[in-house]
Amino acid sequence: MATTNSVCPAPMKTTSNGSWQGDNPLDYALPLIIVQICLVVAFTRTLAFLLRPLRQPRVIAEIIGGILLGPSALGRSHKFLDTVFPKRSLTVLDTLANIGLLFFLFLVGLELDLNSIKRTGKKALAIALAGITLPFALGIVASAVLRSTVSQGVAQAPFLVFMGVALSITAFPVLARILAELKLLTTDVGRMAMSAAAVNDVAAWILLALAVALSGNDTSPLVSLYVLGAGIAFVLLSAFAIRPLLVWMVRRSPEGEPVKEMYVCAMLALVLAAGFVTDAIGIHALFGAFIIGIIMPKEGPFTGILIEKIEDLVSSLFLPLYFVSSGLKTNVATIRGADSWGLLCLVIFFACAGKLGGTVLVSMAYKIPAIEALALGLLMNTKGLVELIVLNIGKDRQVLNDQTFAILVLMALFTTFMTTPLVLAIYKPARRVTAYKHRTVERANGVDTELRILACFHSSRNIPTMINLIESSRGTRRRGITVYAMHLMELSERPSAISMVHKARLNGLPFWNKKRDDRDHIVVAFEAYQQLSSVSIRPMTAISHFSTIHEDVCTSAQQKRASLILLPFHKHQRLDGALESLGHDFCQINQRVLRYAPCSVAILVDRGLGGATQVSASDVSFSAVVLFFGGRDDREALAYGVRIAEHPGIGLTVVRFLPPSGEDGKDLMTSCWNADHRVTVHPDKSSVNDDDQTRTATSTSATSAGGKSEKEMDEENITYFKTKIKPANPSISYEEKVVGTKEEVTEVIRGVNKCNLFLVGRRAPMASLDPKTDCPELGPVGCLLASPDFFTTASALVIQQYEPAAHPLISLEPEDVDEVQDIPDTPAHAHAGQSAAAVAFR
Repeated sequence: MATTNSVCPAPMKTTSNGSWQGDNPLDYALPLIIVQICLVVAFTRTLAFLLRPLRQPRVIAEIIGGILLGPSALGRSHKFLDTVFPKRSLTVLDTLANIGLLFFLFLVGLELDLNSIKRTGKKALAIALAGITLPFALGIVASAVLRSTVSQGVAQAPFLVFMGVALSITAFPVLARILAELKLLTTDVGRMAMSAAAVNDVAAWILLALAVALSGNDTSPLVSLYVLGAGIAFVLLSAFAIRPLLVWMVRRSPEGEPVKEMYVCAMLALVLAAGFVTDAIGIHALFGAFIIGIIMPKEGPFTGILIEKIEDLVSSLFLPLYFVSSGLKTNVATIRGADSWGLLCLVIFFACAGKLGGTVLVSMAYKIPAIEALALGLLMNTKGLVELIVLNIGKDRQVLNDQTFAILVLMALFTTFMTTPLVLAIYKPARRVTAYKHRTVERANGVDTELRILACFHSSRNIPTMINLIESSRGTRRRGITVYAMHLMELSERPSAISMVHKARLNGLPFWNKKRDDRDHIVVAFEAYQQLSSVSIRPMTAISHFSTIHEDVCTSAQQKRASLILLPFHKHQRLDGALESLGHDFCQINQRVLRYAPCSVAILVDRGLGGATQVSASDVSFSAVVLFFGGRDDREALAYGVRIAEHPGIGLTVVRFLPPSGEDGKDLMTSCWNADHRVTVHPDKSSVNDDDQTRTATSTSATSAGGKSEKEMDEENITYFKTKIKPANPSISYEEKVVGTKEEVTEVIRGVNKCNLFLVGRRAPMASLDPKTDCPELGPVGCLLASPDFFTTASALVIQQYEPAAHPLISLEPEDVDEVQDIPDTPAHAHAGQSAAAVAFR
């Protein structure tokens, strides 16, 4: 009888001697894992970019990328698979992937707030339980069908539990990103889905622990009980013995002081040690890291420092390896024949029917409308990374064979992929918006009316100047000023973005959760100012992709009845005085807000108004200059200037520019405009430049709703200013300058640049004064004030007045009426390239 000797392949050496000495780098562990990481990251990021127009979360691209790199597609080429992913390299690949997953689940635990789960209402709790119970029951039915067909011979109890868990999971992080992408975080459906998904997430981990305990090699039920008992003991030990140590470290890391390197090292080692303990118990190393993340105190800067140090490396490099490791185990070719594909359809049907059926029935029992209940069911059917973890553990423990594993992976991919398009198709919520009158600073009866400002900022850099400007704007009006301070934050793909979306759950718009102890220092700055002044400050936070965050700004302004949106310019001042760009995204935000704003908009070019710190009310002392050329924007700038001139420490100078009268009495500035800016209007283009320059070119001949031309309104405004306002305030001065060329205009402006603040209208009837500066959001005069060739230390406020004709959907006659209009929340009827704000405010 012949015998065959199987020889195990030699372990891979770590590094090669180099190609020049005849070594193939791909035969060595280190260069091979480097190639694998680079290939996986580049491939999945490319897929994420291609899927971005479909508004799919990045996890979809990573799952698809893993499948395509595996034996289902590219891996069908044995040469590719043996070269890039040889079998003897998979141990290193899986080890790195699981280390990355270990720390990622530690981050997930850090993001999970158990206190918010404790505050979950009965309605969300009932929906969560129904969304677990019915899918779990259908998972048991599916397990019976699969055991009789493609999964014959597997242990019944572990397979039953794994199938139930696989069908009942809701991916909380993926759901949060989808809700943020669709602008549904602050709707009733979004808040309900977030609360129910958080409960579902915790329940899924408990069920997974049960499944892992039941799937050991020893079939004795006592062993499973020992594993569960040891797991419960570990959780209790972590809560009552390890947590006090973590609390001590958090208290020793106060705000404003660097966190000790020893504490960070101790936390990383603790995560690994906890993973070892739970692996030794028999419930997988991931549970230990997850439990340490949950028990970690959330207050103080320590948690944020840990997230910053871990998340980019883990989520960008190591975590994609886990999706490839999963994809290498997924072979779609194992699903052969009509019976196998029928089983795939059956599993997808059970998964959808369980989530939709349980969620919809309970939702309608709580009087939730049918469409909202259906949308909630679709959202709760979202799968993600936790689903893959469940399936991979089942595959590694031989509970799931190749065909069952492939069926469940495709089920997770399909149910998650369909969520966004189906929710967009069936759910088109509308916010109830009460119309309001005062959308501008300029008012006929502005003596006793409140001024509401929505002040937006990206970082703490602009806070001192904004607070000093707000302090200057208080005036002497009886009803004063209310400021909504909105922090604009980008929704990134980082795990820490999940903690940001929690801040949007308690109010009708993205709002800062004041119940959190670790409040942002920016919010603290505004609240400190509120305590020292009579200005009402209400902090808010908008969390969205920069491409759509203008919708949050415009909707906030509408719902808060703002009269002015205050935006920071996209360039900041360096130490040498020059303005440096923060990025094109910030410029685009300002341009979109200008286009869709439901009220007046002001862009602040910050050169340190009042210095680098907040100035108290008694110490405010500076001079402001209004450059008045004519038009509605300049009248708005004048109205704002008059308001800040009410402050006893502020002097105001109004400089009016007049054209020389020609023989035919034609306005030479307007003719220069027409000569230099012959533009063609393209209604479907979103360019701020073309559209607004065209409006500016025709503004001098435009007539108001009362039949008066812009020039007539300018004359009335200036006359009232000279006869009523200037005589009553000795700190106000007025000058008139006759100019006929751009050079003369520039010379006059240079003559008054010793002031601290310029106030200008955005769409002045002027040709561009500085063609080298391409900032259409600032207009012709603002571009000059922001130009590097215009040497000044003065800040500039470029103002655009609200035009009712540009926003017919929300425009009103000047009456205080309580009309309520439905403004769509999502881009329901917009094509893929059109924003929701375009639908809401066009």
